[in-house]
Amino acid sequence: MTRWRHPIAVAAAAAFLAGCTSGPDFERPEKPTADRYTPESLAPSTSSAPTDGGSAQSFVQSMDIPGQWWTLFQSRELNALVEEAMRANPDLDAAQAALRQARENFFAAQGGLFPSLSGNAGGQQQQATGFQQGLGAATQIYGVTTASLNVSYSVDVFGGIRRQVESQQALAEVARYQLEATYLTLTSNVAAAAINIASLRAQIQATQDIIRIQSDSLGVVRRQFDLGGASRADVLAQEAALAQTQATLPPLQKQLAIQRNQLMTLLGRRPDQDRGETFDLAKLKLPTELPLSLPSQLVEQRPDVRVAEAQLQSASANIGVAIANQLPQFNITALLGMASGGLQTAFSPGTGIWTLAASVAQVMFDGGTLEHQKRAAVAAFDRAAAQYRSTVLLAFQDVANALRALQTDADALKAQAAAENTAAASLQLAQQQFELGAVNYLILLNAQTTYQNARINRLRAQAARYSDTAALFQALGGGWWNRSDVDPKSLGKPDRFNLPPVQDIKLPRAGH
Repeated sequence: MTRWRHPIAVAAAAAFLAGCTSGPDFERPEKPTADRYTPESLAPSTSSAPTDGGSAQSFVQSMDIPGQWWTLFQSRELNALVEEAMRANPDLDAAQAALRQARENFFAAQGGLFPSLSGNAGGQQQQATGFQQGLGAATQIYGVTTASLNVSYSVDVFGGIRRQVESQQALAEVARYQLEATYLTLTSNVAAAAINIASLRAQIQATQDIIRIQSDSLGVVRRQFDLGGASRADVLAQEAALAQTQATLPPLQKQLAIQRNQLMTLLGRRPDQDRGETFDLAKLKLPTELPLSLPSQLVEQRPDVRVAEAQLQSASANIGVAIANQLPQFNITALLGMASGGLQTAFSPGTGIWTLAASVAQVMFDGGTLEHQKRAAVAAFDRAAAQYRSTVLLAFQDVANALRALQTDADALKAQAAAENTAAASLQLAQQQFELGAVNYLILLNAQTTYQNARINRLRAQAARYSDTAALFQALGGGWWNRSDVDPKSLGKPDRFNLPPVQDIKLPRAGH
């Protein structure tokens, strides 16, 4: 039997085996083969309505999504607030820091692929007497001086270190796409808050107008009551209707305050730092062409799907790490230095020393620890695979919901606009006839209530179309690939030397 008599032979054999990699090689999940998101084919465009925000919207297959999709609403106020949020929101700062952390962990894992080099030096000088050794009173001075460079290298024979690097790289990708998800959520929430604020302001204005109409009607009823043309019951009914309408105003004002407070938080401001920015639904332009990405594109565009995929790759690599831990571990160490009897002879001939060694270790019995760790890694991969499938399904659901909302809310706005026009004409006619005594008060009261509900419903349907549009852009990924959201500092760079910067070394001050 051939015997390896020199450590170099062991090292050479280990290096030969270093091409092995334990565990499965990650393969990206297959892209969806579906060609649509809804059971039935979509109409090429939505219906339209003769009012602000009532334009018909058409769907354009494979249309790219602009990185600043919110600018399609053509609102300078909205653009300014989104840009402010992207500069000042603390969640973005936290996401950038998380990416820096993940990248540094990735670089740290890469360090395991390189040898470790350390330096050691020491010196000792001492005086001894003969009494210590029973030799009389003679004294002797001697010393020992050593210096060496030590090299240690864990040979990655079965690819465990490379799998660790792969796992950390995948986790860096997780942080990367979580950053994009944070940007997408932030911009979508700012747009939604602005639309809700505009809608609530319009509803408050409409309610105030209706209160004015009902107050005027109450004055007419009271005059007719004084003249004997109306009953006390008519006066009380109008007062009750006015009070009910007035009661709807505080909840709207409360919702407006809550929305503004939420907007301030998104902007990185405190609620008391509200500068009174206003939004008007009539000044928002509804985009008439909307993108509709293919399902196979959606998994590339959605940050949450990319996060789930990167988590799946990390879990796959961790299986390889667990398997490699069950296999022999190879290590090479070397030492080069000197040892002498004192500083004066430190570099004299014959003081050099060196060592070269190779070792292999194999766990023989550990009570099943490593095997169960491997099984846990496999279970973690299965869990990540299921979570990936769930994330893809939710992505499809979001797009399908947004498309359905765009169609139905366009139809709703068309119907609500027609209902409001009819209710307004009916109210005007009822007021004229009531003042002339041609109709009783109940007809006027019903006309007022119908107009009030129709106007509020039209405003809500109008705001829904803008919200649906923003929701579609969010569901399709928000065009992050057309922006530069990652701070270059968050990517970092590998640094193979471990000495800290001078500015990080703080020496103690005198008296401390």
